[in-house]
Amino acid sequence: MTRSLDVPLPDGRVLRAHDTGEVPDAAGGPVLMWHHGSPQTGAPLAPVVTAAAARGVRVISYGRPSYGGSTPHPGRDVASAGDDAVAVADALGVDRFHAMGASGGGPHALAGAARHPDRVISVATLAGLAPYTDRFDWFGGMQAPGGLRAARDGRAARARFAVTDEFDPEQFLPGDFAALEGAWADLGADVARSASWGDDGLIDDDVAFAKPWGFEPADVTVPVLLVQGEGDRVVPRMHASWMLAHLPDATLWMRLDDGHVSVLDVVPDAIDWLLAH
Repeated sequence: MTRSLDVPLPDGRVLRAHDTGEVPDAAGGPVLMWHHGSPQTGAPLAPVVTAAAARGVRVISYGRPSYGGSTPHPGRDVASAGDDAVAVADALGVDRFHAMGASGGGPHALAGAARHPDRVISVATLAGLAPYTDRFDWFGGMQAPGGLRAARDGRAARARFAVTDEFDPEQFLPGDFAALEGAWADLGADVARSASWGDDGLIDDDVAFAKPWGFEPADVTVPVLLVQGEGDRVVPRMHASWMLAHLPDATLWMRLDDGHVSVLDVVPDAIDWLLAH
């Protein structure tokens, strides 16, 4: 059973947090913080909860600002998620934890480790972006980069783009659609639920991704697992390759047959990796 609660912050904001509860067999057991993709509500997805429960792992998560009941944080950068994550952990009585983020959640999972290496034990990112750079074609291989390109021109430009933005199905491989119809149906349902809170969370995510994050990959000194689908048309493989070269302690699992969603099938194995590190 997952419970939801509001976590008040010193600056007056509130984060909507989620918690699967204490580990059944021992207090103080392993905890995984799930960082959601863009857009989602912040609630942990059913396959993540199931895989964690099978390993005796408690899952906690929260909606980033403007997502799923969390209040806005105008001008936020990626690094700010590191402080928000620790505030949620504190409110739930959690000291140290592992972090996992998928797609837009990947950079935010890394933020916690960069800012609070004493709290985050290890990190796994699945199909996560690299910081914006001109050292490689950052948009290269993206089927629909319009939102991120607009975000490079600031929030107002990204908000204007949102008015006419439409989902391009060519972003997904057949395996991605199969995953959304099968094991990862809860992801699609959660994206639909997130529409109740509008586009602000996604807009602010894109702007944060396309500007300096507030930390460098070199600041992330804990072990990091990068998982990347070779055929990903949303976040192309060069992002993972660049991160592998710039994170101090990184491992890359390249999934040759996967795209942006089907790559999530690796979640159980990724949890095992985190627990081993």
